[in-house]
Amino acid sequence: MTPRAGQAAPRKTKPKPRVRALTPRSIQGAVAGKMPNFVEPCLATLVAAPPVGDEWVHEIKFDGYRIQARVDGGDVKLITRSGLDWTARFEPLPRLLRNLHRGKALIDGELVVEDSGGRSDFALLTADLKGRRSDRFVFHCFDLLYLDGYDLRDAALLDRKAMLRQVIDASSAGEHVRFSADLSGDSASMLAEACRLGLEGLVSKRGDLPYRSGRNGDWVKSKCIQVDEFVIIGYVVSNVSSSAVGALVVGYFDKRQLRYAGRVGTGFSQRIAGDLMRKLKPLRVSDPIVSAPLTNLQRKGVIWVKPQLVAQIEYRAWTGDDLLRHAAFKGLREDKPAAEVRRPTPVGPKQRKP
Repeated sequence: MTPRAGQAAPRKTKPKPRVRALTPRSIQGAVAGKMPNFVEPCLATLVAAPPVGDEWVHEIKFDGYRIQARVDGGDVKLITRSGLDWTARFEPLPRLLRNLHRGKALIDGELVVEDSGGRSDFALLTADLKGRRSDRFVFHCFDLLYLDGYDLRDAALLDRKAMLRQVIDASSAGEHVRFSADLSGDSASMLAEACRLGLEGLVSKRGDLPYRSGRNGDWVKSKCIQVDEFVIIGYVVSNVSSSAVGALVVGYFDKRQLRYAGRVGTGFSQRIAGDLMRKLKPLRVSDPIVSAPLTNLQRKGVIWVKPQLVAQIEYRAWTGDDLLRHAAFKGLREDKPAAEVRRPTPVGPKQRKP
């Protein structure tokens, strides 16, 4: 078509370049090999403030169960951080994950239940598991360790996440399987916004590093509220019902020594308090199994138990006497052995390397 007089000729637009799809083979650091049955997870170290620097990737911190999804064609297994197979407990999520990828994949993520505001809530998760409700499970995927014949653990995190996002975007797993996206901006401002929204905090990860199992500083967490695991070492009977718990007595391990951390008297309904009593009653012992002597006030009314059950506790701070302040029960953690419970101690903020 010839343009009229005074009319500019139409501009020829260049076609947008096609984005080349990633393949596991094309990722630097990928190693051909068999898919592992289980990989010990990389754990986040608690820090006083989120790290600063372009090498850090920031994500929302979820409040649920750390899960490794092992997808092998039509066979899907959901494995806890300690290697327990909990596939049957989280149906129908395994069935949805069959639509995530038709080949082989090993995905690291967090399984949660969200409240009406979209915030993950561990108390709701434990309540749903107890009540055998399964319609609210959401699996947030944040790392990809293996894909279709290639071990990706030696690849950089940013490359692993890019491959993971491509897998999820191409899947038909539905809204219950989601990609945990990176957050952009100043890390301190991001944490402040997360706290304003009522979230638990941030997890910051080195985007240029491989996946290393254990707690090594590659991943760090900064919290809005304190939520940690404690060992139940005793309980006080409720004033309302003799078959229910009125308060829990908790502690933590310092090396091999069990330390007293105080009482937790809120956070459980009458039904949960009764369920805790049924679990704790068979574990009763005559004396507390703690390393340091307790005062008469700390002992008053307490029925002591073997340190076998782990509770997730929300609290404001530690007192000068190393006791929990304003503590509330959130639920039992069945995925963590009591012997692994340590007192969380924040380290200084991580800064950009010179």
